[in-house]
Amino acid sequence: MITVERLDKVFHPPGGLRELARGRLTRTAVTALRDVSFEVAPGEVVCLMGPNGSGKTTLLRILAGLLLPTSGHAMIAGWDAARGGRGLRREVSLVVGDERSFHWGLSGRDNLHYFAALHGAQARVARRRAAALLENVGLGEAADRPFAEYSRGMKQRLAIARGLLGEPRVLLLDEPTLGLDPVGARDLRHFLRNEVIRASGRTAVVGSNEPAEVRALGDRVLHLQEGALRGETAPAEVERYLGLECGSAGVVSVRDDGGSGRCDR
Repeated sequence: MITVERLDKVFHPPGGLRELARGRLTRTAVTALRDVSFEVAPGEVVCLMGPNGSGKTTLLRILAGLLLPTSGHAMIAGWDAARGGRGLRREVSLVVGDERSFHWGLSGRDNLHYFAALHGAQARVARRRAAALLENVGLGEAADRPFAEYSRGMKQRLAIARGLLGEPRVLLLDEPTLGLDPVGARDLRHFLRNEVIRASGRTAVVGSNEPAEVRALGDRVLHLQEGALRGETAPAEVERYLGLECGSAGVVSVRDDGGSGRCDR
């Protein structure tokens, strides 16, 4: 479903007064990705882990067609990520929890109507699709409340509903439970795994630095560091790979049954 071959991305930040005084228009180039290659099978969920600045978000945005690679290429569902255009956007959806991308004064329902219109959906189709998605993500009773009144978890669920408006075959999720409390994060992960991804046979790439999230969602884990792939592990081996033993002092985990436990070194 996804093939990435020798992907590189170099940014050239615009220069400031110091650079202009030296006759340069840009600052020192920043290499965000270097020689990244991997494949994702249909129906597989691959998680990307790595320190902040390791290239996870850049990679997801390239796969979504929002950034052009400097070199190399990526194919998703038969479309070239750099040139897929409308065809790629029908098959692939990038789900981000950026609250600024929603209209705060509008209800959750009206927000989805707006984004459905951007997908080119007719008003009748948009209403039906939005109503179904709001029920599916557990926002049916809150559909007509202003987005500004939504909790963090509700906003994340609305972001997922927005990402499903076009009925994509591939989901790209960037830190889908960022900022949620442990129980809320656990519940949202279960919903993503069971209702959004597994039940529909979707393929997904998830950027996350949370071991619990990786274990709950992933089939494989790819580790990025300084823009390059440094290794691959099974979700159950993430802590060992990262040198985090179960129970680093002070770390509390929330179990699938809703309980919590503390492990100490």
